[in-house]
Amino acid sequence: MDQIVDQTDLTDAKTFLSGVPHDYFTALRRHDPVHWHEEADGPGFWCITKYDDVTALSRDPKRFSSAAENGGHRIFDEVDRRDMGTDEPGVSMISQDPPIHTSVRKTMLPTMRAGYLHSMEDKIRARTRRLFDGMAGQENVDWVEAIAAPLPIETLADLMDIDDEHHAKLFEWSNAIIAEADPEMRPSPEYMEQTWLEMAQFAGGLYGERVGKDGTDILSLLMNMPVNGQPISVKDYLANFGLLIVGGNETTRNSITGSIMAFTEFPDQRQLLIDQPELIPSAVAEIIRWVTPVLHMRRTAMEDVELRGKTIRKGDKVLLWYVSGNRDEDIFDDPFTFDITRMHKFGNRVMHLGFGKGEHMCLGRKLAEMQLHIYLEELLKTYPKAVQTAEPRRVESNFVTGFKDLPVRLQGAAEG
Repeated sequence: MDQIVDQTDLTDAKTFLSGVPHDYFTALRRHDPVHWHEEADGPGFWCITKYDDVTALSRDPKRFSSAAENGGHRIFDEVDRRDMGTDEPGVSMISQDPPIHTSVRKTMLPTMRAGYLHSMEDKIRARTRRLFDGMAGQENVDWVEAIAAPLPIETLADLMDIDDEHHAKLFEWSNAIIAEADPEMRPSPEYMEQTWLEMAQFAGGLYGERVGKDGTDILSLLMNMPVNGQPISVKDYLANFGLLIVGGNETTRNSITGSIMAFTEFPDQRQLLIDQPELIPSAVAEIIRWVTPVLHMRRTAMEDVELRGKTIRKGDKVLLWYVSGNRDEDIFDDPFTFDITRMHKFGNRVMHLGFGKGEHMCLGRKLAEMQLHIYLEELLKTYPKAVQTAEPRRVESNFVTGFKDLPVRLQGAAEG
């Protein structure tokens, strides 16, 4: 236990370059589930590693704040970050507490309701089929480039009512925002400053075109519906634009990539899905649990709290490790086995932490699930035996489970 802890630094994104350090989190769950992690250039933070604790703290925003003025939702304090090209960046809803968070969230809810999502289903299916058809005649592909990246980005562009010509920029901006430690995706401070400027100019242009209009896309709703009785500020709108291009992309993209990795490692589960496609909803939930696209979220304690014999002091940073909760042996039987029947064993309840819990549960989770469902249906029709052929290049990040590429060999539906 001590050796594993001493050798693992969660503040170093390189710790995750070869995959999640599951041995470390398993040791913490067993021996020190509320663990104090030292920090070389900061005050340190608590690691919350048990499913029930992560869930409880996620549902307690009064005592565990996400607000930017209290530090925000990342390991670093957001009030100390000035990489958005301004000394006073706006605040997105992920870094706000109720009631402001709830009010901003409600402005965008109409685009996440069943009727609106149903209206997008045919487009998503046609897009998915086109992407699979584009692989025809190829023996080997990069799964990220071929389908995992374009599918959610194009769907997001529809949701925002953004023209096709801007898809590549949305993808680039998303990568730059999320991959703070990756030298390939963030090659220099100057590049990042230019990226923020480009994104702000583009989003600002959309604001100028749509504010005061009656558009039904998610951006029009955000900029035109009142937040606590007042219009959202331009800076906060821009911050939420950045959040949307990340949130609308990362979970789906990396879950699609991770699905092929899981089916390659567990070919019995791939065959089970081929034989029983009615298991697709359960498979979607298991893919998200298995991959855990967002590794953690941070909270700040607003008062002293006792948890499992430890005293979390007011002002302490508290990291909720979703990736650890999703492997909690007290919740999931055999958690290191990929099991597409798992949701049925929970009475068809989605138990995973892949979308978070409580006030900040992912707004777009139903859209992500729908895309993954359609993707699996089309995968079974076209390349059900597609297999990973080499290790992916991972995004250098301690925040997301990200993949830059994944070499895959295609095997068609007619092949054994």
